[in-house]
Amino acid sequence: MSGRLEVMKTYKLYINGAFPRTESGRSYEITSNKGEFLANACLASRKDLRDAVVAARTAQPGWAKATAYNRGQIMYRIAEMLEGRSDQFAQEISLQTGASAKESLQEVSDSVDLLVWYAGWSDKLPSLAGSTNPVSGPYYNFTVPEALGVVGAIAPTNKPLLGFVAAVAPILVSGNTAVVLASSSAPLSAISFAEVVATSDLPNGVLNILSGQQSELAPWFASHMDIDGLDISGLPVDQHGAVKEAGVENLKRISSFQATAEPGRILAFMEAKTIWHPIGN
Repeated sequence: MSGRLEVMKTYKLYINGAFPRTESGRSYEITSNKGEFLANACLASRKDLRDAVVAARTAQPGWAKATAYNRGQIMYRIAEMLEGRSDQFAQEISLQTGASAKESLQEVSDSVDLLVWYAGWSDKLPSLAGSTNPVSGPYYNFTVPEALGVVGAIAPTNKPLLGFVAAVAPILVSGNTAVVLASSSAPLSAISFAEVVATSDLPNGVLNILSGQQSELAPWFASHMDIDGLDISGLPVDQHGAVKEAGVENLKRISSFQATAEPGRILAFMEAKTIWHPIGN
């Protein structure tokens, strides 16, 4: 059909399994590496963050009680679905960053592999972080790892899909729920990832995705009293001090990481629970 006008997409937030527009009504333009208009993205507000945290807190007990096998299978399914949309994600990466088609497809492939890698840790965490402790007395003493609760994450601005997956997967695999701020300059990959998650078996509220400006939202992530931990790997190093200071009031556990695949990213947002049990005759 000649003369057809292109329908430009507006990328929305992902909160509690739905795709709402920001309550503020604000949006900003996403442009290609050549400065061409690609889409509009929501400019999330503090109210949007609060809504996302409420959804994550509500969903967390159920997600933590799911079996490790179930969590791993759900994450593996997300990886399968992501791989099935490789061409779409590669195209979005290329448009946003200017990476070649080969480089973009490799980033998608690496993201799929990373999801599978973290999914594989789901039933191995008790062996990695748990123990039977020697004690003096007629007792068993066990240490078992448990999820921290609600964890926020600031995704890196480069590697818009791989960096996002590296932030999300280690949070979810242990039973935490997540509120994640997508790359400010290249958020399309994260919101498209939400479309994958929405058609998977991941319960509503387990993963919530915001788009917007780091400088506006990062301090609110840090000061929010119901966010238990925060991954600031995507923030510039010169902003880490201010964010850590803002998180002091509720003793928020704040971490940053260099490697995308490391068990430490999982363990950083887990608690160690010690149990005493008498030895029967």
